[in-house]
Order: sequence, then structure tokens, then C-alpha cells
Amino acid sequence: MNITVRALNRTALLACAPFLGVMIWLLLSDMVIQLSTEAFPKPVTEQARLPEADITHAAAGLDLAQEIASQTRESIQRQIKLYQQTNADMAKISSIAASQAMKPLQIYDRNITRKLGNASATVESDKLRAQLFYIKAENFTAYALKVKLKSKDAMTMSLGGDELGKAESTLAAVNRHGAIAGVNAGGFADGRGKRYPLSTTIVDGSYATGFEPPHADLFFVGLNEQNELIGGKFVSKAQLDAQKPRFGASFVPVLMRGGAPQPIPIKWQTSPKRAPRTIVANYKDDQLLFIVADGYNESGSSGATLGEMQLLLQRYGAVDGYNLDGGGSSSLIFNGRVINKPSDGQLRKLPTHFLFFK
Repeated sequence: MNITVRALNRTALLACAPFLGVMIWLLLSDMVIQLSTEAFPKPVTEQARLPEADITHAAAGLDLAQEIASQTRESIQRQIKLYQQTNADMAKISSIAASQAMKPLQIYDRNITRKLGNASATVESDKLRAQLFYIKAENFTAYALKVKLKSKDAMTMSLGGDELGKAESTLAAVNRHGAIAGVNAGGFADGRGKRYPLSTTIVDGSYATGFEPPHADLFFVGLNEQNELIGGKFVSKAQLDAQKPRFGASFVPVLMRGGAPQPIPIKWQTSPKRAPRTIVANYKDDQLLFIVADGYNESGSSGATLGEMQLLLQRYGAVDGYNLDGGGSSSLIFNGRVINKPSDGQLRKLPTHFLFFK
């Protein structure tokens, strides 16, 4: 066993001897191994370097792009400034145009108001403008209420107690509904202890009493969905419905049509001749005019004639005019006060009232 190990060691030593000799020689010698420059990679800057002509061309392109961008920015800024100035100019022109468009209406309003005199009281809001005037005529004292409606809910017509057959004074209706003003509306007929509106009556767009064809000089008057005064003798329900009435009442007779006085039936010229009166009319700009005349009683000896009321409407420039219920029914409430002097000594209870809201 020992002989075999020694043999193996001797064999290994003989095999490794050449390699050990070479290593010792290398360590003891001065030999230097030198590589050529081609053996090393070139720097990145040298590899990526472009030809001088290409670099000059690229630099010129960048300068041109920068110049174009600068010009574009300046152009956009000029366009924005021009746009803003144009908008400002258009807004100014629109404002001036609106102001100019309103001038004829303002001039017209001044003219019709001047004919009424100086307003003794005015209520104005987003919904309406209501002006109260006192009128001193030769044979009577009267009051005018000129109303410009600005919204659909500025005016309505109510039933007494909000129920067909019931009645209340105009002041009670004003207070109950929170209105700023009120005027008596259509005529009435009593029956079975109740007071009913006369003939065709519409409240909140619905017929309170059904449609009744005109007879005995009766007419219907009220407002449509555009706050325009509509009135006259409608021969059929379809004809009245075409006017899209919101509310209205009936009485006699028609006083003015298109600015021209209408013939007053003989019966209404003398029955009674003079009396407290309430009339409603409109202007070309759709403002409303109510005139209430005082009288001491219904005997025919005090108050105004229907002919005199026509003259007032003509003098004040009204277009269409209608006689509402008068006598002890005439009522004008403004700002919580009873303006006229009721001939009954107190306000009469009525089935219909025109009400105004601020």
C-alpha cells in the first residue's frame, strides 16, 4: 500500500514540473505585454460625433423652429387680445342696443303717465309696478291704478272665499291672499242665499261657471297666458279658449275698442245715469289701467256716466276699455288701504276680485 502511494506522488510531481517551471520563469523575468490602441473601444463622444455640416444644419433648424414658435405665440396672444376686445365691444353694443330698444317704451310710458298726473304712491318689485293717481273731474272724483305686470304671478282673480257661491270684500280678499292691491271684478247674481259670478267666469285657467254665450250686452274680460288683456263678446267656448285665458269675469258694456269709443246701449246710459264706476283698460305696451269713480249712492244722481268714463280713457290714451261692476261694488285697495269711498258706506261682499302681488 505504501509503495503504491509513493509511486503516485512521484508520477504527479513529474507531470506538474514543466508548468511550475514556466510560472517561476514568468515571475522572475522582466517581460511586458502591451496591447495596441485598436484593442480598446473608442469614447462615446467620438462614436456619436456628427459631421460639421450636419451639426450646422441642425442648429439652423432649431433656430428656425424657435423663431416660428415665438411668432406663433405672439400671434396667439394678439388673437386672444383681439377676441377679448371684440367681446367687450359686442357687449357694449348689445347694452347700447338694449338701451336704445327700451327708449321708445320708456318715452311711451312717460307720455301716458304724464296724462294721469303725478303718482301719489308707487309700489315696484320684480313682479310689477303699480302706480296710484287721484283724478278730479268736473262731476266726480276718481282714482286710477296703472299696473305694469312683469311676471305671470303678479296678477290673478280670486273667488270670494275661494269657493263658488261665497263672497267677501275686496279688502278681505287682499288681506287673505297677501296682495298689494285689489279691484272688484265682474257682476254677480244672488240665489238661494249665495252670491254667484255673473255669466262666464274663469279662475286659474278653469271655467268656474261654465261657458255662456254673450247676451244682453254681456262681455268677458280677463288676462291670457302672456299677461295681455283680452275681452269682448265670444260667441263660442272654442273662440274664447283660443285666446288662452288664465282668468276673467263678465259684465256690461264694452267701452273702447282699438282706441275708439264704442256705442253705449241706451239702457246703460240711463240705468243709472250716474253711479260709482269701475273700469279696466289697457295700453299699447300691455300695461293695465283701472279707474274707480266715487258716487254717493246708486240713485243716478252722483258719480260718473259711462260716456264720461269713455272720455277719460281717450284722454289717458287707452286702447281697449271695459265697464266692470259698479255702484256699491266699486272697490279699490292699495297698500292695505281702501282708496275709494264705497257708496254703501262700507265695502260690499263680492264673488270675484282682481288681485295684484309684489
